[in-house]
Amino acid sequence: MSADTISDILVKTTDLPRVPLAEGIGCRVLHTSSETETWTTLLCALVGSPYAKHRHLGQGKIFLVKGRMEYRAVSAIEGEYGYKFLNAVNKETNFPKYSELYFTKLGPVVFFDEDDNVISIPDQSVRTQLAAVHSSGVKTE
Repeated sequence: MSADTISDILVKTTDLPRVPLAEGIGCRVLHTSSETETWTTLLCALVGSPYAKHRHLGQGKIFLVKGRMEYRAVSAIEGEYGYKFLNAVNKETNFPKYSELYFTKLGPVVFFDEDDNVISIPDQSVRTQLAAVHSSGVKTE
């Protein structure tokens, strides 16, 4: 394969709008791949924002760029890396400080309400819609 057929992707994250995901939590979609079901986002969470109970239907990799994140009796601080196993369940994730989280995920995540009813499954089609918001230049903040 020649170098002419390979192109790199460079995303200027500060140019991307922050798309709301939950109250106090938004994301910037950095990359999404329909071939591998992989997606990468920069999550931004305001102080005190909770992320609902959810199950990972694929592995996930996180790097806490700034702030603090609490989940499953663990407190991650700025500069720490975490790995989410297939079927890992987080009852609730909290952000006691403003936080930015680099997150790469393979596959969807299932979100539940307090009675364990499925409330959403942001799959590849949802991620594609979020990415389209970015490419349209529409600001959501």
